[in-house]
Amino acid sequence: MKITITGRKCSPRESFKEHADKKLAKIERFFGPETEAKVTVTVEKSSQSVEITVNNKDMVFRAQERAENMNEALDKCVDTLIRQIRKNKTRIEKRLRNTSFEAIEEESSEPEEIEYELVRHKSVVLKPESVEEAILQMNLVGHQFYLFLNEESGEVNVVYRRHGGGYGLLSPEIE
Repeated sequence: MKITITGRKCSPRESFKEHADKKLAKIERFFGPETEAKVTVTVEKSSQSVEITVNNKDMVFRAQERAENMNEALDKCVDTLIRQIRKNKTRIEKRLRNTSFEAIEEESSEPEEIEYELVRHKSVVLKPESVEEAILQMNLVGHQFYLFLNEESGEVNVVYRRHGGGYGLLSPEIE
């Protein structure tokens, strides 16, 4: 597994990097050595947060946790990722079409999801807007995200409210 560790407002110590390698080996056993993991550590006033993004082929798993120290937050993140994988085991197996998922067969407290249930379909009219207008519109309708046609790029974008505050912008990127 290729692991990239980045620090925001800090530089992670070698002991943290070794701990991350050891913990992420649990994730590697599900997908194999071609998997990429990006670990971002952020030091804040009262806590430290760790965000892990795992890329395997066209599948992305992400978890973010906060704790008093980096190692504790890392442990929570890895546990969250393993829970996500176990919960969606059947779909992941179909997608990857391999048999490396024996490790998921261990006892799991998470119920396995069988199918997605689409409960509503909604059509939206896309009109050219700036990012600022889209954020304003999203706040006016009281949603967590808003789909719009970016007047600068001509692409369909999504603005969303982030958990830690602030806003995010999703833009399409075709592989």
